[in-house]
Amino acid sequence: MDEQSKDNDTSTLQWPDYLVIGLMLSISTGIGIYYRFTGGRQRTAEEYFSANRTMGVVPLSIALMVSFMSAITVLGISAETYIHGTQVTLLYLGGFFGTPIVLYLYLPVFTELNTMSVYEYLEKRFGVGARLLASTANFLQLLLYTGIVLFAPSLALEATTGLSGNMSIVLIGLICTFYSTVGGIKAVLITDVFQAVLIFTALLCVLSIAASDLDGGLSNVWSIAQEDGRIEFFDFRIDPTIRHTWWALLIGGTTMFLSLYAVNQIQVQRLLTAKSLKSSQRALILSGPLTLLLGSLTAFCGLILYAVYRNCDPVTSGKISSFDKIMPYFAAERMSRVPGVTGLFISGVFSASLSTISAMLNSLAAVALEDYVKPTCRKFSIEFPTEKATLIGKFLAVANGFTCLAVAFIAKSMGPLVEAAIGISGAIGGPILGIFTLGMVVEKANQAGAIVGTSTALITCIWAVFGTPKPPTPNLPLSVEGCDNSTLLLYHQNTTLFEDPADHSSYFYLYRISYMWYNPLGLAITLIVGYVTSLITNKIFYKNAREPEPNLFFPFLAARIRRRREDAQKTTNSQVFVLENRK
Repeated sequence: MDEQSKDNDTSTLQWPDYLVIGLMLSISTGIGIYYRFTGGRQRTAEEYFSANRTMGVVPLSIALMVSFMSAITVLGISAETYIHGTQVTLLYLGGFFGTPIVLYLYLPVFTELNTMSVYEYLEKRFGVGARLLASTANFLQLLLYTGIVLFAPSLALEATTGLSGNMSIVLIGLICTFYSTVGGIKAVLITDVFQAVLIFTALLCVLSIAASDLDGGLSNVWSIAQEDGRIEFFDFRIDPTIRHTWWALLIGGTTMFLSLYAVNQIQVQRLLTAKSLKSSQRALILSGPLTLLLGSLTAFCGLILYAVYRNCDPVTSGKISSFDKIMPYFAAERMSRVPGVTGLFISGVFSASLSTISAMLNSLAAVALEDYVKPTCRKFSIEFPTEKATLIGKFLAVANGFTCLAVAFIAKSMGPLVEAAIGISGAIGGPILGIFTLGMVVEKANQAGAIVGTSTALITCIWAVFGTPKPPTPNLPLSVEGCDNSTLLLYHQNTTLFEDPADHSSYFYLYRISYMWYNPLGLAITLIVGYVTSLITNKIFYKNAREPEPNLFFPFLAARIRRRREDAQKTTNSQVFVLENRK
Protein backbone atom coordinates (compact mmCIF):
# COMPACT_ATOMS: atom_id res chain seq x y z
CA MET A 1 0.00 0.00 0.00
CA ASP A 2 1.61 3.32 -1.05
CA GLU A 3 1.61 6.45 1.10
CA GLN A 4 -1.14 8.27 -0.77
CA SER A 5 -3.54 5.33 -0.72
CA LYS A 6 -2.98 4.87 3.00
CA ASP A 7 -4.28 8.36 3.66
CA ASN A 8 -7.10 8.37 1.13
CA ASP A 9 -9.38 6.30 3.33
CA THR A 10 -10.32 9.34 5.41
CA SER A 11 -12.36 12.26 4.15
CA THR A 12 -14.20 13.95 6.97
CA LEU A 13 -14.24 17.72 6.43
CA GLN A 14 -17.80 19.05 6.28
CA TRP A 15 -19.07 22.46 5.25
CA PRO A 16 -18.74 23.92 8.81
CA ASP A 17 -15.05 22.88 8.75
CA TYR A 18 -14.42 24.59 5.44
CA LEU A 19 -16.24 27.65 6.76
CA VAL A 20 -13.95 27.84 9.82
CA ILE A 21 -10.80 27.38 7.71
CA GLY A 22 -11.97 30.00 5.21
CA LEU A 23 -12.74 32.45 8.02
CA MET A 24 -9.26 31.99 9.51
CA LEU A 25 -7.53 32.60 6.18
CA SER A 26 -9.78 35.61 5.49
CA ILE A 27 -8.91 37.23 8.82
CA SER A 28 -5.18 36.67 8.25
CA THR A 29 -5.45 38.23 4.79
CA GLY A 30 -7.65 41.07 6.09
CA ILE A 31 -5.04 42.08 8.68
CA GLY A 32 -2.48 42.48 5.91
CA ILE A 33 -4.82 44.66 3.88
CA TYR A 34 -5.71 46.76 6.97
CA TYR A 35 -2.09 47.59 7.76
CA ARG A 36 -1.43 48.36 4.12
CA PHE A 37 -3.93 51.22 4.18
CA THR A 38 -3.57 52.55 7.73
CA GLY A 39 -0.89 54.34 9.74
CA GLY A 40 2.04 55.58 7.68
CA ARG A 41 0.98 53.32 4.79
CA GLN A 42 4.50 51.93 4.60
CA ARG A 43 6.04 54.96 2.94
CA THR A 44 9.45 53.93 4.26
CA ALA A 45 11.43 50.70 4.53
CA GLU A 46 11.77 51.47 8.26
CA GLU A 47 8.00 51.11 8.72
CA TYR A 48 7.72 48.08 6.44
CA PHE A 49 10.53 46.08 8.08
CA SER A 50 10.57 47.34 11.69
CA ALA A 51 7.11 48.91 12.27
CA ASN A 52 8.84 52.21 13.21
CA ARG A 53 9.77 50.53 16.50
CA THR A 54 6.30 50.96 17.98
CA MET A 55 5.36 47.40 19.00
CA GLY A 56 4.14 46.73 22.54
CA VAL A 57 5.58 44.10 24.88
CA VAL A 58 2.64 41.66 24.94
CA PRO A 59 2.00 41.32 21.17
CA LEU A 60 5.75 41.13 20.56
CA SER A 61 6.20 38.35 23.14
CA ILE A 62 3.40 36.34 21.52
CA ALA A 63 4.96 36.90 18.09
CA LEU A 64 8.34 35.68 19.38
CA MET A 65 6.67 32.54 20.70
CA VAL A 66 4.67 31.59 17.60
CA SER A 67 7.51 32.26 15.17
CA PHE A 68 9.48 29.62 17.08
CA MET A 69 6.55 27.20 17.55
CA SER A 70 5.44 26.32 14.03
CA ALA A 71 3.38 23.42 12.71
CA ILE A 72 6.60 21.46 13.11
CA THR A 73 6.06 21.79 16.86
CA VAL A 74 2.33 21.03 16.82
CA LEU A 75 2.65 17.93 14.62
CA GLY A 76 6.30 16.98 15.10
CA ILE A 77 6.69 17.21 18.90
CA SER A 78 3.42 15.34 19.48
CA ALA A 79 4.63 12.60 17.11
CA GLU A 80 8.02 12.57 18.82
CA THR A 81 6.56 11.96 22.29
CA TYR A 82 4.14 9.40 20.82
CA ILE A 83 6.90 7.22 19.40
CA HIS A 84 10.02 8.15 21.42
CA GLY A 85 8.74 9.44 24.78
CA THR A 86 9.07 12.65 26.77
CA GLN A 87 12.85 13.13 26.63
CA VAL A 88 12.53 15.67 23.79
CA THR A 89 10.75 18.16 26.08
CA LEU A 90 14.11 18.90 27.76
CA LEU A 91 14.80 20.87 24.59
CA TYR A 92 12.81 23.76 26.07
CA LEU A 93 15.26 24.08 28.97
CA GLY A 94 17.55 25.71 26.42
CA GLY A 95 15.36 28.79 26.57
CA PHE A 96 15.77 29.01 30.35
CA PHE A 97 19.57 29.11 30.07
CA GLY A 98 19.72 31.01 26.78
CA THR A 99 17.38 33.91 27.61
CA PRO A 100 19.73 35.83 29.98
CA ILE A 101 22.61 35.33 27.51
CA VAL A 102 20.54 36.90 24.72
CA LEU A 103 19.23 39.71 26.96
CA TYR A 104 22.52 40.92 28.39
CA LEU A 105 25.16 39.92 25.84
CA TYR A 106 23.86 39.80 22.24
CA LEU A 107 20.76 42.02 22.14
CA PRO A 108 22.45 45.21 23.49
CA VAL A 109 24.99 45.03 20.65
CA PHE A 110 22.30 44.96 17.94
CA THR A 111 20.17 47.56 19.71
CA GLU A 112 23.08 50.02 19.75
CA LEU A 113 23.91 49.37 16.10
CA ASN A 114 20.21 49.87 15.16
CA THR A 115 20.52 48.02 11.84
CA MET A 116 17.86 46.48 9.60
CA SER A 117 20.01 43.45 8.78
CA VAL A 118 21.94 41.71 11.56
CA TYR A 119 24.66 40.96 9.02
CA GLU A 120 25.61 44.64 8.91
CA TYR A 121 27.34 43.85 12.21
CA LEU A 122 29.67 41.39 10.49
CA GLU A 123 30.69 43.96 7.89
CA LYS A 124 31.53 46.48 10.62
CA ARG A 125 33.40 43.86 12.65
CA PHE A 126 35.17 41.85 9.93
CA GLY A 127 34.35 43.04 6.41
CA VAL A 128 32.10 42.47 3.42
CA GLY A 129 33.30 38.90 2.84
CA ALA A 130 32.24 37.69 6.29
CA ARG A 131 28.90 39.44 5.94
CA LEU A 132 28.11 37.83 2.59
CA LEU A 133 29.17 34.36 3.77
CA ALA A 134 26.92 34.43 6.85
CA SER A 135 24.06 36.12 5.01
CA THR A 136 24.14 33.55 2.20
CA ALA A 137 24.25 30.66 4.68
CA ASN A 138 21.32 32.12 6.61
CA PHE A 139 19.38 32.63 3.37
CA LEU A 140 19.84 28.96 2.53
CA GLN A 141 18.87 27.91 6.06
CA LEU A 142 15.65 29.94 6.02
CA LEU A 143 14.66 28.69 2.57
CA LEU A 144 15.10 25.04 3.60
CA TYR A 145 13.43 25.52 6.99
CA THR A 146 10.52 27.47 5.51
CA GLY A 147 9.99 24.73 2.95
CA ILE A 148 9.63 22.18 5.77
CA VAL A 149 7.25 24.47 7.69
CA LEU A 150 5.20 24.98 4.53
CA PHE A 151 5.02 21.23 3.97
CA ALA A 152 3.79 20.44 7.51
CA PRO A 153 0.13 21.59 7.13
CA SER A 154 -0.24 19.40 4.05
CA LEU A 155 0.07 16.41 6.38
CA ALA A 156 -3.04 17.60 8.22
CA LEU A 157 -5.05 17.99 5.02
CA GLU A 158 -3.94 14.61 3.68
CA ALA A 159 -5.03 12.90 6.89
CA THR A 160 -8.37 14.71 7.17
CA THR A 161 -9.47 14.91 3.54
CA GLY A 162 -7.41 12.35 1.63
CA LEU A 163 -6.50 15.10 -0.85
CA SER A 164 -2.98 15.55 -2.16
CA GLY A 165 -0.89 17.85 -0.03
CA ASN A 166 0.28 19.81 -3.08
CA MET A 167 -2.83 22.00 -3.14
CA SER A 168 -2.53 22.89 0.55
CA ILE A 169 1.14 23.80 0.06
CA VAL A 170 0.22 26.18 -2.75
CA LEU A 171 -2.75 27.64 -0.86
CA ILE A 172 -0.96 28.36 2.41
CA GLY A 173 2.10 29.63 0.54
CA LEU A 174 0.08 32.13 -1.50
CA ILE A 175 -1.99 33.35 1.47
CA CYS A 176 1.08 33.80 3.63
CA THR A 177 3.07 35.52 0.90
CA PHE A 178 0.16 37.87 0.29
CA TYR A 179 -0.44 39.19 3.81
CA SER A 180 3.22 39.35 4.83
CA THR A 181 4.05 41.18 1.58
CA VAL A 182 1.13 43.60 1.63
CA GLY A 183 1.07 44.37 5.34
CA GLY A 184 4.75 44.31 6.28
CA ILE A 185 6.16 43.35 9.67
CA LYS A 186 3.34 44.98 11.64
CA ALA A 187 0.72 42.85 9.88
CA VAL A 188 2.89 39.80 10.55
CA LEU A 189 3.19 40.58 14.27
CA ILE A 190 -0.51 41.39 14.79
CA THR A 191 -1.59 38.31 12.85
CA ASP A 192 0.68 36.25 15.10
CA VAL A 193 -1.47 37.17 18.11
CA PHE A 194 -4.62 35.92 16.35
CA GLN A 195 -2.86 32.78 15.18
CA ALA A 196 -1.47 32.02 18.66
CA VAL A 197 -5.04 31.83 19.95
CA LEU A 198 -5.91 29.36 17.19
CA ILE A 199 -2.87 27.17 17.95
CA PHE A 200 -3.84 26.85 21.62
CA THR A 201 -7.46 26.26 20.61
CA ALA A 202 -6.45 23.40 18.29
CA LEU A 203 -4.53 21.67 21.10
CA LEU A 204 -7.39 22.19 23.56
CA CYS A 205 -9.72 20.53 21.02
CA VAL A 206 -7.45 17.45 21.11
CA LEU A 207 -7.51 17.46 24.92
CA SER A 208 -11.28 17.81 25.21
CA ILE A 209 -12.16 15.14 22.61
CA ALA A 210 -9.61 12.68 24.06
CA ALA A 211 -10.92 13.29 27.59
CA SER A 212 -14.37 12.14 26.51
CA ASP A 213 -13.02 9.07 24.66
CA LEU A 214 -10.53 7.69 27.19
CA ASP A 215 -11.62 5.55 30.10
CA GLY A 216 -10.97 7.65 33.18
CA GLY A 217 -10.44 10.78 31.11
CA LEU A 218 -7.01 12.39 31.05
CA SER A 219 -6.09 11.22 34.55
CA ASN A 220 -4.72 7.88 33.32
CA VAL A 221 -2.60 9.27 30.46
CA TRP A 222 0.56 9.71 32.53
CA SER A 223 0.32 6.29 34.18
CA ILE A 224 -0.22 4.58 30.79
CA ALA A 225 2.80 6.37 29.33
CA GLN A 226 4.88 5.47 32.39
CA GLU A 227 3.82 1.84 32.23
CA ASP A 228 4.85 1.60 28.57
CA GLY A 229 8.23 3.33 29.02
CA ARG A 230 7.41 6.69 27.49
CA ILE A 231 8.30 8.83 30.51
CA GLU A 232 12.04 9.49 30.48
CA PHE A 233 14.01 12.61 31.37
CA PHE A 234 17.26 11.57 33.00
CA ASP A 235 19.50 9.81 30.50
CA PHE A 236 22.91 11.19 31.51
CA ARG A 237 25.02 9.08 29.15
CA ILE A 238 27.82 11.12 27.54
CA ASP A 239 27.65 9.66 24.06
CA PRO A 240 26.97 11.99 21.08
CA THR A 241 25.71 9.07 18.98
CA ILE A 242 22.70 8.52 21.27
CA ARG A 243 19.77 10.36 19.73
CA HIS A 244 18.45 12.03 22.90
CA THR A 245 20.29 12.42 26.20
CA TRP A 246 20.12 15.02 28.94
CA TRP A 247 23.36 16.62 27.70
CA ALA A 248 22.42 16.59 24.02
CA LEU A 249 19.07 18.25 24.66
CA LEU A 250 20.35 20.72 27.25
CA ILE A 251 23.47 21.86 25.36
CA GLY A 252 21.91 21.49 21.92
CA GLY A 253 18.71 23.21 23.07
CA THR A 254 20.64 26.16 24.52
CA THR A 255 22.78 26.72 21.43
CA MET A 256 19.71 26.28 19.21
CA PHE A 257 17.89 28.93 21.26
CA LEU A 258 20.87 31.28 20.90
CA SER A 259 21.07 30.71 17.15
CA LEU A 260 17.35 31.48 16.87
CA TYR A 261 17.03 34.44 19.26
CA ALA A 262 20.51 35.95 19.59
CA VAL A 263 21.76 36.27 15.99
CA ASN A 264 18.89 35.17 13.75
CA GLN A 265 17.52 37.84 11.41
CA ILE A 266 13.91 36.87 12.12
CA GLN A 267 13.95 37.21 15.89
CA VAL A 268 16.39 40.11 16.10
CA GLN A 269 14.29 42.01 13.56
CA ARG A 270 11.25 41.35 15.74
CA LEU A 271 12.99 42.36 18.95
CA LEU A 272 14.08 45.62 17.33
CA THR A 273 10.44 46.54 16.61
CA ALA A 274 10.03 47.30 20.33
CA LYS A 275 10.14 50.87 21.62
CA SER A 276 13.34 50.39 23.62
CA LEU A 277 15.92 47.84 24.74
CA LYS A 278 14.02 47.30 28.01
CA SER A 279 10.81 46.60 26.06
CA SER A 280 12.64 44.05 23.90
CA GLN A 281 14.05 42.36 27.00
CA ARG A 282 10.63 42.21 28.69
CA ALA A 283 9.05 40.75 25.55
CA LEU A 284 11.67 37.99 25.34
CA ILE A 285 11.30 37.17 29.04
CA LEU A 286 7.49 36.98 28.69
CA SER A 287 7.74 34.77 25.59
CA GLY A 288 9.61 32.11 27.62
CA PRO A 289 6.69 30.87 29.75
CA LEU A 290 4.39 31.06 26.71
CA THR A 291 6.78 28.90 24.68
CA LEU A 292 7.16 26.42 27.54
CA LEU A 293 3.38 26.21 27.98
CA LEU A 294 2.74 25.54 24.29
CA GLY A 295 5.62 23.04 24.04
CA SER A 296 4.50 21.14 27.14
CA LEU A 297 0.90 21.09 25.97
CA THR A 298 1.97 19.73 22.57
CA ALA A 299 4.12 17.02 24.18
CA PHE A 300 1.27 16.02 26.49
CA CYS A 301 -1.00 15.73 23.45
CA GLY A 302 1.49 13.17 22.10
CA LEU A 303 1.07 11.10 25.28
CA ILE A 304 -2.72 11.45 24.98
CA LEU A 305 -2.61 10.16 21.42
CA TYR A 306 -0.53 7.19 22.57
CA ALA A 307 -3.14 6.40 25.24
CA VAL A 308 -5.88 6.56 22.58
CA TYR A 309 -4.04 4.30 20.10
CA ARG A 310 -2.20 2.17 22.66
CA ASN A 311 -3.66 -1.09 21.33
CA CYS A 312 -3.98 -0.19 17.64
CA ASP A 313 -1.22 2.03 16.27
CA PRO A 314 -2.39 3.69 13.00
CA VAL A 315 1.07 3.62 11.38
CA THR A 316 1.80 -0.04 12.10
CA SER A 317 -1.71 -1.00 11.02
CA GLY A 318 -1.22 0.85 7.72
CA LYS A 319 -3.92 3.49 8.21
CA ILE A 320 -1.47 6.40 7.86
CA SER A 321 1.99 6.58 6.36
CA SER A 322 3.99 8.49 9.02
CA PHE A 323 3.92 9.36 12.71
CA ASP A 324 3.82 13.08 11.85
CA LYS A 325 0.22 12.46 10.73
CA ILE A 326 -0.90 10.96 14.04
CA MET A 327 -2.56 14.12 15.38
CA PRO A 328 -4.34 14.99 12.09
CA TYR A 329 -5.51 11.36 11.92
CA PHE A 330 -6.98 11.70 15.41
CA ALA A 331 -8.74 14.87 14.28
CA ALA A 332 -10.20 13.08 11.27
CA GLU A 333 -11.28 10.01 13.20
CA ARG A 334 -12.53 11.48 16.49
CA MET A 335 -13.24 15.20 16.04
CA SER A 336 -15.46 14.93 12.98
CA ARG A 337 -18.48 14.00 15.08
CA VAL A 338 -18.64 17.64 16.25
CA PRO A 339 -19.21 19.90 13.20
CA GLY A 340 -16.55 22.56 12.76
CA VAL A 341 -14.09 21.17 15.34
CA THR A 342 -11.92 19.46 12.73
CA GLY A 343 -11.85 22.72 10.79
CA LEU A 344 -10.79 24.51 13.96
CA PHE A 345 -7.95 22.04 14.42
CA ILE A 346 -6.82 22.44 10.79
CA SER A 347 -6.95 26.22 11.27
CA GLY A 348 -4.65 25.90 14.27
CA VAL A 349 -2.13 23.86 12.27
CA PHE A 350 -2.33 26.31 9.38
CA SER A 351 -1.88 29.21 11.80
CA ALA A 352 1.23 27.62 13.29
CA SER A 353 2.78 27.57 9.82
CA LEU A 354 1.48 30.96 8.72
CA SER A 355 3.04 32.72 11.71
CA THR A 356 6.46 31.20 11.08
CA ILE A 357 6.50 31.52 7.30
CA SER A 358 5.34 35.14 7.31
CA ALA A 359 8.16 36.07 9.71
CA MET A 360 10.69 34.32 7.49
CA LEU A 361 9.48 35.89 4.25
CA ASN A 362 9.63 39.38 5.77
CA SER A 363 13.10 38.75 7.18
CA LEU A 364 14.36 37.18 3.95
CA ALA A 365 13.21 40.29 2.10
CA ALA A 366 15.04 42.54 4.60
CA VAL A 367 18.25 40.53 4.23
CA ALA A 368 18.01 40.48 0.41
CA LEU A 369 17.46 44.25 0.31
CA GLU A 370 20.26 45.19 2.73
CA ASP A 371 22.82 42.52 1.87
CA TYR A 372 22.39 42.07 -1.87
CA VAL A 373 20.38 44.80 -3.60
CA LYS A 374 21.92 47.87 -1.93
CA PRO A 375 25.55 46.61 -2.08
CA THR A 376 25.06 45.72 -5.76
CA CYS A 377 23.83 49.24 -6.47
CA ARG A 378 26.85 50.72 -4.68
CA LYS A 379 29.25 48.44 -6.54
CA PHE A 380 27.98 49.60 -9.93
CA SER A 381 27.68 53.25 -8.79
CA ILE A 382 23.90 53.17 -9.12
CA GLU A 383 21.97 55.40 -6.76
CA PHE A 384 19.53 53.26 -4.77
CA PRO A 385 15.98 54.67 -5.04
CA THR A 386 15.15 55.10 -1.33
CA GLU A 387 11.56 56.07 -2.10
CA LYS A 388 11.08 52.67 -3.79
CA ALA A 389 12.66 50.59 -1.00
CA THR A 390 9.28 49.38 0.29
CA LEU A 391 8.13 48.33 -3.19
CA ILE A 392 11.40 46.47 -3.80
CA GLY A 393 11.04 44.78 -0.38
CA LYS A 394 7.56 43.56 -1.31
CA PHE A 395 8.79 42.21 -4.62
CA LEU A 396 11.58 40.34 -2.80
CA ALA A 397 9.06 38.88 -0.32
CA VAL A 398 6.98 37.55 -3.22
CA ALA A 399 10.04 36.05 -4.92
CA ASN A 400 11.12 34.39 -1.67
CA GLY A 401 7.60 33.03 -1.18
CA PHE A 402 7.64 31.25 -4.53
CA THR A 403 11.15 29.89 -3.85
CA CYS A 404 9.96 28.43 -0.53
CA LEU A 405 7.02 26.84 -2.35
CA ALA A 406 9.47 24.98 -4.57
CA VAL A 407 11.43 23.75 -1.52
CA ALA A 408 8.22 22.56 0.17
CA PHE A 409 7.56 20.06 -2.62
CA ILE A 410 10.84 18.23 -1.87
CA ALA A 411 10.42 18.37 1.94
CA LYS A 412 8.80 14.91 1.98
CA SER A 413 12.19 13.31 1.47
CA MET A 414 13.80 15.03 4.49
CA GLY A 415 12.53 12.61 7.17
CA PRO A 416 10.53 13.29 10.38
CA LEU A 417 9.56 16.96 10.86
CA VAL A 418 11.39 17.58 14.14
CA GLU A 419 14.62 15.89 13.11
CA ALA A 420 14.68 17.55 9.67
CA ALA A 421 13.94 21.03 11.03
CA ILE A 422 16.37 20.94 13.96
CA GLY A 423 19.05 19.19 11.91
CA ILE A 424 19.03 21.78 9.12
CA SER A 425 18.71 24.72 11.54
CA GLY A 426 21.58 23.38 13.64
CA ALA A 427 23.91 22.60 10.75
CA ILE A 428 23.72 26.17 9.44
CA GLY A 429 22.62 28.05 12.55
CA GLY A 430 25.53 26.75 14.66
CA PRO A 431 28.26 28.17 12.38
CA ILE A 432 26.33 31.46 12.06
CA LEU A 433 26.11 31.71 15.86
CA GLY A 434 29.82 30.94 15.89
CA ILE A 435 30.87 33.78 13.58
CA PHE A 436 28.86 36.35 15.57
CA THR A 437 30.19 35.01 18.88
CA LEU A 438 33.75 35.04 17.54
CA GLY A 439 33.33 38.69 16.63
CA MET A 440 31.75 39.70 19.93
CA VAL A 441 34.15 37.77 22.19
CA VAL A 442 37.60 37.53 20.55
CA GLU A 443 39.23 40.92 20.08
CA LYS A 444 42.02 39.49 17.92
CA ALA A 445 39.61 37.73 15.53
CA ASN A 446 39.86 38.89 11.92
CA GLN A 447 38.01 38.33 8.65
CA ALA A 448 40.27 35.49 7.51
CA GLY A 449 39.63 33.60 10.75
CA ALA A 450 35.89 34.28 10.59
CA ILE A 451 35.56 33.05 7.00
CA VAL A 452 37.80 29.96 7.40
CA GLY A 453 36.18 28.97 10.70
CA THR A 454 32.62 29.41 9.46
CA SER A 455 33.28 27.68 6.14
CA THR A 456 34.89 24.69 7.89
CA ALA A 457 31.94 24.39 10.26
CA LEU A 458 29.36 24.69 7.46
CA ILE A 459 31.03 22.01 5.35
CA THR A 460 31.33 19.61 8.31
CA CYS A 461 27.78 20.10 9.61
CA ILE A 462 26.05 20.01 6.21
CA TRP A 463 28.02 16.84 5.46
CA ALA A 464 26.70 15.37 8.73
CA VAL A 465 23.08 16.30 7.85
CA PHE A 466 22.93 15.06 4.29
CA GLY A 467 25.54 12.28 4.39
CA THR A 468 24.30 8.71 3.97
CA PRO A 469 23.81 5.99 4.97
CA LYS A 470 22.65 6.80 8.51
CA PRO A 471 21.77 4.17 11.11
CA PRO A 472 18.02 3.58 11.63
CA THR A 473 16.33 5.24 14.61
CA PRO A 474 14.86 2.71 17.08
CA ASN A 475 11.26 3.30 18.17
CA LEU A 476 9.57 2.41 21.44
CA PRO A 477 7.25 -0.64 21.22
CA LEU A 478 3.85 -0.23 19.56
CA SER A 479 0.87 -2.57 19.59
CA VAL A 480 -1.78 -3.64 17.08
CA GLU A 481 -3.47 -6.21 19.32
CA GLY A 482 -6.67 -4.19 19.44
CA CYS A 483 -7.00 -3.76 15.66
CA ASP A 484 -9.63 -5.67 13.69
CA ASN A 485 -7.10 -7.75 11.73
CA SER A 486 -4.68 -8.03 14.64
CA THR A 487 -3.31 -11.52 13.82
CA LEU A 488 -2.02 -10.48 10.39
CA LEU A 489 -0.78 -7.15 11.71
CA LEU A 490 1.09 -8.80 14.59
CA TYR A 491 2.88 -11.04 12.10
CA HIS A 492 3.82 -8.02 10.00
CA GLN A 493 4.93 -6.12 13.11
CA ASN A 494 7.13 -8.95 14.37
CA THR A 495 8.81 -9.48 11.01
CA THR A 496 9.45 -5.85 10.02
CA LEU A 497 9.33 -3.29 12.82
CA PHE A 498 10.98 -4.85 15.82
CA GLU A 499 13.98 -6.66 14.52
CA ASP A 500 17.08 -6.44 16.71
CA PRO A 501 19.00 -3.28 15.77
CA ALA A 502 22.23 -3.86 13.87
CA ASP A 503 25.61 -2.87 15.27
CA HIS A 504 25.86 0.82 14.38
CA SER A 505 29.63 0.93 14.77
CA SER A 506 29.96 0.00 11.09
CA TYR A 507 28.48 3.36 10.10
CA PHE A 508 30.71 6.38 9.54
CA TYR A 509 31.00 8.17 12.93
CA LEU A 510 29.92 11.60 11.63
CA TYR A 511 26.67 10.09 10.34
CA ARG A 512 25.96 8.51 13.73
CA ILE A 513 26.12 11.79 15.69
CA SER A 514 22.73 12.90 17.04
CA TYR A 515 21.09 15.78 15.18
CA MET A 516 20.94 17.63 18.52
CA TRP A 517 24.75 18.05 18.43
CA TYR A 518 24.90 19.73 14.99
CA ASN A 519 24.41 23.21 16.45
CA PRO A 520 27.03 22.92 19.25
CA LEU A 521 29.40 21.25 16.78
CA GLY A 522 29.09 24.14 14.31
CA LEU A 523 29.58 26.70 17.08
CA ALA A 524 32.67 24.94 18.46
CA ILE A 525 34.35 24.43 15.07
CA THR A 526 33.80 28.06 14.08
CA LEU A 527 35.25 29.40 17.36
CA ILE A 528 38.26 27.07 17.48
CA VAL A 529 39.25 27.21 13.80
CA GLY A 530 38.40 30.91 13.60
CA TYR A 531 40.55 31.76 16.64
CA VAL A 532 43.56 29.71 15.53
CA THR A 533 43.38 31.07 11.96
CA SER A 534 43.13 34.62 13.31
CA LEU A 535 46.23 34.17 15.47
CA ILE A 536 48.22 32.87 12.50
CA THR A 537 47.06 35.46 9.98
CA ASN A 538 47.48 38.34 12.44
CA LYS A 539 51.22 37.62 12.51
CA ILE A 540 51.42 37.54 8.69
CA PHE A 541 48.77 39.78 7.12
CA TYR A 542 47.16 41.93 9.82
CA LYS A 543 50.13 43.34 11.77
CA ASN A 544 48.89 46.91 11.57
CA ALA A 545 45.13 46.29 11.42
CA ARG A 546 42.97 48.92 13.08
CA GLU A 547 41.34 48.02 16.35
CA PRO A 548 37.57 47.30 16.19
CA GLU A 549 35.10 49.60 17.92
CA PRO A 550 34.28 48.60 21.51
CA ASN A 551 30.51 48.61 20.86
CA LEU A 552 30.99 45.55 18.61
CA PHE A 553 31.71 43.37 21.66
CA PHE A 554 29.62 42.02 24.53
CA PRO A 555 28.84 44.92 26.91
CA PHE A 556 31.15 43.75 29.72
CA LEU A 557 34.01 43.23 27.24
CA ALA A 558 33.29 46.58 25.59
CA ALA A 559 33.61 48.34 28.97
CA ARG A 560 36.91 46.56 29.66
CA ILE A 561 38.28 47.45 26.20
CA ARG A 562 37.32 51.11 26.65
CA ARG A 563 39.05 51.28 30.05
CA ARG A 564 42.17 49.62 28.68
CA ARG A 565 42.35 51.98 25.72
CA GLU A 566 41.73 55.00 27.95
CA ASP A 567 44.54 53.87 30.26
CA ALA A 568 46.82 53.32 27.28
CA GLN A 569 45.95 56.76 25.96
CA LYS A 570 46.68 58.36 29.34
CA THR A 571 50.05 56.57 29.47
CA THR A 572 50.88 57.76 25.94
CA ASN A 573 49.89 61.33 26.80
CA SER A 574 52.00 61.34 29.95
CA GLN A 575 55.01 60.00 28.05
CA VAL A 576 54.57 62.70 25.41
CA PHE A 577 54.31 65.30 28.18
CA VAL A 578 57.56 64.09 29.80
CA LEU A 579 59.41 64.09 26.48
CA GLU A 580 58.25 67.61 25.67
CA ASN A 581 59.40 68.87 29.07
CA ARG A 582 62.89 67.39 28.52
CA LYS A 583 63.35 69.32 25.31
